[in-house]
Amino acid sequence: MTTWMDLAFSPAVKDVQTRRGSRQGYARMEQKGSATTAIDDNLAEFIAGMRSFYFATASADGQPYIQHRGGPPGFLRVLDEHTLAFADFTGNRQYISTGNLVENPRAMIFLMDYRTRSRVKVWGRARVVENDPELLESLLPKNYQARGEAAILFTVEAWDMNCPQHIPLMVFAEDATGLAEQISALEAENKRLRADLAKAK
Repeated sequence: MTTWMDLAFSPAVKDVQTRRGSRQGYARMEQKGSATTAIDDNLAEFIAGMRSFYFATASADGQPYIQHRGGPPGFLRVLDEHTLAFADFTGNRQYISTGNLVENPRAMIFLMDYRTRSRVKVWGRARVVENDPELLESLLPKNYQARGEAAILFTVEAWDMNCPQHIPLMVFAEDATGLAEQISALEAENKRLRADLAKAK
């Protein structure tokens, strides 16, 4: 079974880990074989709530490229325990990710939830599916103003959830609007209770 450590820890990475003192700890993790490869219920639930992620590809000669992908919650779909999918919305039409995948299917999805300070790294292989209107239609979010050009299928090889260290706590603007209203209501209630308490004295 291939784990994320098998994919990420090249000999050069292991050499650095040894030099900086973290190799023994990761070697123990590798021996336990606790790394996850299939999409479980917890990851599926996490993905279902995501409104954006980062999609990394590389050209045949290794030139890396990272692209932001965004949409309403659920636009990144779990098709089965090893497959993710999303609609390739029309954007600036540079097609760098698409071109990279033609010659190098290795890809990565990086999911960041700033509200819960959680991040998930997903290793795998991706391919672009064109001229399949039924698949594309199934991936397009309802009532979302975007046009899909193709579908992207991502085969998950391994994934890992990182610690929340150094992740800033942030909320979406639309969520903050609701919080502001709740705070205003609580402040008004607090003011009323203080006034009632003052009268009681």
